[in-house]
Order: sequence, then C-alpha cells, then structure tokens
Amino acid sequence: MADLMEAVTSLAKRRGIAFQSSEIYGGLRSSWDYGPLGVELRRNVRSAWWRSMVQLRDDVVGLEAAIIMSSRVWEASGHVGGFSDPLVECLSCHQRFREDHLPDPRKCLNCGGADFTDSRHFNLMFKTHMGPVEDDASVTFLRPETAQGMFVDFATVQQTSRKKIPFGIAQIGKSFRNEITPGNFIFRTREFEQMEMEFFVKPGTDDEWFEYWVNARLQWYVDLGIRKEKLRLRAHEADELAHYAKAASDIEYEFPFGWQEVEGIANRTDFDLAAHQEASGEDLTYFDQENDERYLPYVVEPAAGVDRVVLTTLIDAYREEEAPTAKGGTEKRSYLALHKDLAPMKVAILPLSRNDQLVPTARAVHDLVKPRWMSDYDDAGSIGRRYRRQDEVGTPFCVTVDFDSLEDRQVTVRERDSMTQERMPVDTLVAYLSERL
Repeated sequence: MADLMEAVTSLAKRRGIAFQSSEIYGGLRSSWDYGPLGVELRRNVRSAWWRSMVQLRDDVVGLEAAIIMSSRVWEASGHVGGFSDPLVECLSCHQRFREDHLPDPRKCLNCGGADFTDSRHFNLMFKTHMGPVEDDASVTFLRPETAQGMFVDFATVQQTSRKKIPFGIAQIGKSFRNEITPGNFIFRTREFEQMEMEFFVKPGTDDEWFEYWVNARLQWYVDLGIRKEKLRLRAHEADELAHYAKAASDIEYEFPFGWQEVEGIANRTDFDLAAHQEASGEDLTYFDQENDERYLPYVVEPAAGVDRVVLTTLIDAYREEEAPTAKGGTEKRSYLALHKDLAPMKVAILPLSRNDQLVPTARAVHDLVKPRWMSDYDDAGSIGRRYRRQDEVGTPFCVTVDFDSLEDRQVTVRERDSMTQERMPVDTLVAYLSERL
C-alpha cells in the first residue's frame, strides 16, 4: 500500500499536479504548489461541489467572507482560548509531535525513543498584526476555518437572499492551521482550502437534517466515481465530540496510510450563533412569520477539504495494468481512471506527426474542441508515448489526426479506460464528445 502512495506522489510531481513549494530553496515542509494540471483538478473538485451544493439546490446560497476577520470573532467562537492540540517533544531527538498521534505505548516516530516532555497545549491559529504598529491592539489571526464567516454574516445573508429556514450558506476558501505534525503529501497541510456549508434549521428538526446531509454527502463521493468499498461512515463517540457538536460523523477513505477523514458532518446546534449574539450584542435570531415565532436556528455543517478530496481522487483513480503494444507484446500502463467531471484535461488532440500538412488540420480540430472543454494539443514523441502521457493524467479521450484525415476528413477517437478506438467524421466529433463529457 505504501508503494501506491509513492507512485501517486511521484506521478503528481512528474506531471505537474502538485509539488513541493519553494523547492529551489530546499522546500517548505507541508507546503505544496499546484501545477497546470493540479490547478484544473482542484478547480473541477470545487466546481463539482458547488454544483451539487448550490447550483442544483434552491435552499443554499453562496458567500465569500474575508480571510482576516475581527479578532473578536475568534474570541467569541472559542478559538483563541481553546483551539489547540497537545504537544510533546522527544527528549532524545527533540522532534515535536501531537501527543494523540503517538502509538501506544508511546514511542518517538522519528528515533524510537520513549522519553518525552510533559504535554502542553499549542494553539493552532496563525497570529499576525494589522496596521503599522505591532501591539496587542493590532493582533489578528488568519482564519482556521471558513465557518465563522457564515455565522457572523447569517442575518445579512438571510435578509438579502430572502431565504426561509431551512436554508444553507456555502463557501469555498483558504484556511490556515499551524499543525504540529503535517504530512502524508497534501493530506494534512498548514494552508488548505475548505468547502463548507452551514445549513440553518429549526430546532427539533436538526436530527433529521443531520442524517439527510450525512447520506447526501457520502453519495456525492460515490457519484464522482470513488469506489464505495473504500468509503465508510464513522460516527463520533460522545467523548470525542467537539465542544460545539451534538453529533458528528466522518466520511472516511481507506488511504495507503489507513482510514482517514475526508469530510466531516456535524450538528453544531445553536452554539455559534448564540456565542456571536452574546459577544456582539446583535440579534441573530430568525423570525418565522408563518408560525409567528422567533428562535436561534440550529446548524448542520458538512465540511470537506479540497486538498483531501484531490488526494482521494488521485489515489482511488490510480491504475496499473499490462497493455498490448503495437508489436504484439505487452507493457505496463499506468493511468488515472478519473471521473470525467474531475479530469484536468477532457480531450487531447494528437497529430500523427509534425508533418507540415497534418499540423494545420490538427490545429483546426483543436480549435473545434477547446472552446467547449479543457484540451491539450500534443505532438511530441511517438503516438504510443503520447497516449501513455494522456492516460497517466486521466484524459478521457484522445483524438488522432492522421494522413487519411487529409483525404476523408475523419479522425480516430480513443477512450482512456478501455483503449477502444472509433473513427468518425470531424463534423460529428463535437456531438460525439458532448454525449460523453
């Protein structure tokens, strides 16, 4: 299983999906840059989430709150006083770890030592200053989650959107946590992107809505082609619930490093709205005109990380097999069986050679498809090698322009997973791809 993680990490760097940030200076631990294909994959993950959570629903609207908010927000939410992890230091090698991430019995993950300092709490928020003077009055924080922006803007969004409860506010944005032990490639990082939705409901209906969103969010991963047997739901025990949660369940995936959370769904009750109402003095209750009653809504929160979903799709889609060669033998083929909605490039146009006659025709075919789908024009190397390159990054269809195309105005379309080929007129290409992409 470790080999799978190594293969995916290597592919990601080799094909420009994700690689170490600041690499020419030795890199920065747990900091990753996304290259041309990684940018597209992340954008597709975000688009798939937004389409499911906002575009196709009548009861969810969007928000883009500021990353830097008033420090009073984080005081009211409990992050300043309680957003921390237990930190210990190995007395032999002086590496630091989260105490709850050490094995039982406790053993240093770096040197194997068994002696550690006493545990102390380490606040995970990045602290900074606003303005020209660095004093206590200028202290602020990079947000550790996007959720609080939706709580403090709840009344404004509800009034301007004229939504009635139950309704949700969705947001995609950067968050920052000064993790003690980041790792496993892009799984746990200090800078990451969240996809969160706060669904505001009438108290008493929250249990029903919690179950609804747990099942709906699990189905989203299945619909994107993630193998169902690699997914599971894990309900939090009472002693592991967050201080604000009445109930919580994680959607977990079986990574090469074990079952880990990809998304969490929590019943946050009215904890956050009540805290901000008390701290700000502003009325954050909702008035139900139909029933002539006013109340603080309860909140059900599905929260996923873009980076974790990207890693999940890469690992789940990675395939290796023996494929036939043109000379009758076989060779190892690795490819990404990505869902069409997630594939960074949907179509690749491949002229059989760089012949002066073929190139204009191939470019014309590329001009047909690129306004409709992200596409790649590739004329470097043998046609077999180019097929393998496109397979490795998950491109669903390759379109080959050969010398016969100059005479019959037809091209050959190759499908990624089955490697089947079909010849068709250029005039029907867009319609053919539209049915499949």
